[in-house]
Amino acid sequence: MTGAPGTGTLLSLDSLVRLQRGRQPRTVPRRLPVPDGMTAPMGCDAVAVPARLGPLVLPRLPRVGCVYADEAHWWWLVPSDSDYALEWPAPARYATGAVLPDAGVPALPGLIHRPDGTLPYTPPIPLYLALCRLTGTAPAWSRPVIA
Repeated sequence: MTGAPGTGTLLSLDSLVRLQRGRQPRTVPRRLPVPDGMTAPMGCDAVAVPARLGPLVLPRLPRVGCVYADEAHWWWLVPSDSDYALEWPAPARYATGAVLPDAGVPALPGLIHRPDGTLPYTPPIPLYLALCRLTGTAPAWSRPVIA
């Protein structure tokens, strides 16, 4: 498109969007890795809690899978879609694909617990219930239904 004489060239909205996208740095998603020798046949998601809650959650679980930690968070690997029909209680964060958020996680957290065997998962329901208990949140299925 061109404008009136002397006004220069007009850019279409598509061109402006392309220019803006070209200026944004491309980031590669950072995922929590499944340790060597382990398999994740159901895929992997992760649940993060503030680091202050991590040591309180751990003893409440009957079985613990891979747990990663940094200064700010503890991360549990869970099977994919462990958020189906569950509202994970705040301040927990659910990370689909075990992808870490861009902000606030400068480096990959370190592995602090590796289970025996080949599966990296913490069972999601006991983890969910432990987090509900620690945060004083009623599990989703025990809340009254409002019509």
